[in-house]
Amino acid sequence: MSSATDALTIHQLLGRIVYFHALFIEPALIASPSPGPGPVCCNHGAAPGRRTADELLPDSAWASLVEVAATFPAYHQPCPKTVGSCCATCRIAAAAAAVGAGWAQTECRSYRQASPAETLLRDCGRAAAARLGRVFAAQHAAPCPALDQLTVPGSLPGAEELPLTGELLALWADPTATTGSPVASWLNHCTGLDDVRRVLETRRIGS
Repeated sequence: MSSATDALTIHQLLGRIVYFHALFIEPALIASPSPGPGPVCCNHGAAPGRRTADELLPDSAWASLVEVAATFPAYHQPCPKTVGSCCATCRIAAAAAAVGAGWAQTECRSYRQASPAETLLRDCGRAAAARLGRVFAAQHAAPCPALDQLTVPGSLPGAEELPLTGELLALWADPTATTGSPVASWLNHCTGLDDVRRVLETRRIGS
């Protein structure tokens, strides 16, 4: 697959995040407090000199991921230092972690009417940070030592349990292998999380 095709696939998958967030997740969000800023990024910590957010994110499709993450104040914990000079890869990883945890929390609440386990949210966030962060770093030749600290948990929810979160994690495990094909194509026929919940309930009854 050519690098141009790789970039197109990545842009399509980023567009799918924005679309699903606007259609499914954002209407179901509830107000939540912010725990405060996260740890400092590489550029403001022990490994300065990394490519910056100002260098890589303006006018980039990846900036949309940061915008989505900002709707999850309870999970989005970017570097507290000057945004533009932050390590771009750290910023993307922090945004991806917020999306992974925020989507999982919203889906769990919408389908089960119960609070999810903190370990589930942490695992989803960590997996999203690792997978999206590594794709970003590879695409932009922007290695980041923080990614070396991220390991993907062995057990993650699948598309049959949390369709949006499960698909997100599956598609970004190796975006160029999927060529943007959805894991749960039936999501394209839903118009909200209530529709998704009904599909899941029907499948449970039929199994």
